Amino acid sequence: MSVKINPFTDLVRIEQLRKIESAKAKELSYASIADMENQTMADFKYADFTQRLSTRADRLIKDNELEDAINKPRDQFKHAGWACLVIAAILGALAAGNAVSELYTLNIYWLLAVLLGFNLLSLILWVTGITFNLQGLSSGIAAQLASWLPFRNKDNDTTESLARRAWWESSLTGAVGKWRISVLTHQFWIAYLAAGFVLLILLMLAKQYNFIWGTTLLPESSLPRLTESLGKPLTLIGLEIPDAHQISSSRMGEVRQDAQTRSAWARFLLGVLLIYGLLPRFLLLALSIMLLKWSEHRFKLDLYLPYYIDLRQQLMARKAAPKIIDADPFAGTKPAEVHHTPVNNAIPENAHTLGVELDDKIDWPDSVTCRLNIIDQQTQEEAIELVKKLDGALLIGVAAYRLPDRGVQRIIKDILAATKCRPWLLLLNKNPAAPVSNSRELAWFRLAEACGIPAEHVITQ
Repeated sequence: MSVKINPFTDLVRIEQLRKIESAKAKELSYASIADMENQTMADFKYADFTQRLSTRADRLIKDNELEDAINKPRDQFKHAGWACLVIAAILGALAAGNAVSELYTLNIYWLLAVLLGFNLLSLILWVTGITFNLQGLSSGIAAQLASWLPFRNKDNDTTESLARRAWWESSLTGAVGKWRISVLTHQFWIAYLAAGFVLLILLMLAKQYNFIWGTTLLPESSLPRLTESLGKPLTLIGLEIPDAHQISSSRMGEVRQDAQTRSAWARFLLGVLLIYGLLPRFLLLALSIMLLKWSEHRFKLDLYLPYYIDLRQQLMARKAAPKIIDADPFAGTKPAEVHHTPVNNAIPENAHTLGVELDDKIDWPDSVTCRLNIIDQQTQEEAIELVKKLDGALLIGVAAYRLPDRGVQRIIKDILAATKCRPWLLLLNKNPAAPVSNSRELAWFRLAEACGIPAEHVITQ
């Protein structure tokens, strides 16, 4: 039976609970998850582990009445987003209203500069921040301030502040946070431009404006040429733009305009706002939403954290593979053929196996055959030459009862640098009945992280 992949919201709830448990574990009730503590499983899969974590989190949140604290940061962000959109709409309407003269004349390029100038500057900063992965430019000052707020009361952590901090760290940092803030940024400017666009339509429906242009420093031909350049995309969609005579007659200080000239300038103004303002923002908003969904789908929990390592042992403890350790009293008789399926399915099939500084007392699984044990410089060079020719899964066995040192880490890194195989780390023990201490197991998980081996590829034997 396939295990569904937990959505991003479930992973955020797990992270929020991790923060709360790390600081207030003694204050929580664990009665609702008592039946989950001793569950065992033959294989480890990330999706199955996160599903168990999600079930555990839902029970603890419900049992300890943490739902309000968990949901509050998300609701606060939504309310803040709506407030930003309202402010943007007000600013856009004020900008358009102030740019329109009370004398029923409208300076076309001053109005475009007010509505599109700041939008263009923001767009350039956003593209620069996304291209060079600059958090300050891609997220903005407001997002940086908001990211700091949950950390301002670190000394007096409450359940609500811990849940809020975990939500911000998961939802507003990294790739997920970059695209979430990008979505809000584009929505802000769409609201700004849409409000100015709608106000201009209402004003031009109720009043008659003469459109003018003028310049002091620029050459006289610069703005007419700009008008023609901006109007080319408008002609492709069937909109009429002012012709050369209408443009020249609209020079500031010239005679009053006729209805046809005013209509041409009005269509030009609205068309430019649509093509160069709203349309790019809508396209970038759609792109940001898709990349946000993609980033949320790729989001993974940090399984190297001690919190998840401990829960991995509780929620997905491995089944012991039973086997006979004494001599067979019926060695002289032919036993019936029995096809036995190994219990520990976590070990990849047909994996190429190497050992690192193992002694003869190490108990290897029956399904694994060690091809080479690295004990000195010569065997290490032989192993590197061997793995260069291999393909598939590479299983590296280490002594779990020892503390990993820099020498073992350097050997594993050199092996992985020389191969294209998928790496797995097998923690072996002298005595399977005596489990390895949590501190030593955590040290091996940290070594796996340093060597680039995923946490789900670390097998405890």
